[in-house]
Amino acid sequence: MEVITIYSRKECHLCEDALKVLQAMMKELNFEIVEIFIDGDEDLEKQYGEQVPVTLIDGVHHDYWRVDPIRFRSSLETHRQRR
Repeated sequence: MEVITIYSRKECHLCEDALKVLQAMMKELNFEIVEIFIDGDEDLEKQYGEQVPVTLIDGVHHDYWRVDPIRFRSSLETHRQRR
């Protein structure tokens, strides 16, 4: 099962929207979501800054700001074929 990591900030509407999109697809596509808040973590804030939410598929950068369901589904399928 793949792990989808989403780097977020608290009270971030784009982060909340991205998480909802992922949660809606989670059961169908069989993946796990790990949400990591970057607030107060100097290294993560420096790395991800204003690009949140940032999504990774098994540690590989997928996208930032928004989660497009079609693009995410395609990227997840490509990732699975490569394994």
